[in-house]
Amino acid sequence: MYSPMVAIVDYGIGNHTSLLHTMRKLGFRARVSHSAEVLDQADVLLLPGVGAFPTAMSRLHSLDLVNYLSRAAQLGRPLVAICLGMQLLAESFTEVRLTTGLGLIPGSVIPIRSPRWHIGWNVLEVAPTNHFLHSSDGDYMYFNYSYCYSGPDVFISARCRVHDNELPLVAAISRGSVLGLQFYPEKSQLSGLNLLRRLIGSMVH
Repeated sequence: MYSPMVAIVDYGIGNHTSLLHTMRKLGFRARVSHSAEVLDQADVLLLPGVGAFPTAMSRLHSLDLVNYLSRAAQLGRPLVAICLGMQLLAESFTEVRLTTGLGLIPGSVIPIRSPRWHIGWNVLEVAPTNHFLHSSDGDYMYFNYSYCYSGPDVFISARCRVHDNELPLVAAISRGSVLGLQFYPEKSQLSGLNLLRRLIGSMVH
């Protein structure tokens, strides 16, 4: 039985060890690398990230990963981005200073207005048209972020609500074979593991 290869993109920012362990726990082959030769062997690219957007983009540029990821998306290769990784998919970001992102999904990343920080467990409200995440509709996932995606509805795959009287926040975005998750599936216990198993399986087959 074929086991998909997942390449965790290493640009010095992200919880690579946790993701590597999770991928192997799910039965996938996994590598952590920034080498194009290694990344080319992957069935699915995984872009993690924690920290500041400008620093992350600087690291990606220094390793020529901006061009690599852009080409991968153009070729239709599956790419899953998590937390800061998801935010990097957008066109621009306003943290510290205006910074240009990967531009793989139209939109920008802006501060959350209320509350200023979204941390903890929340329910996914998956868009009916998103086939990648539909089985996770209504599941609880773990969030920890203070900036959120803002862009056209057509690219929004899931939302979550912090308060009933507040506008929902974007929890996932997608365009073609590129998918961004604002939450941490690897920290979301069984719901997150099931999502990753289904997601990677559907992207490969």
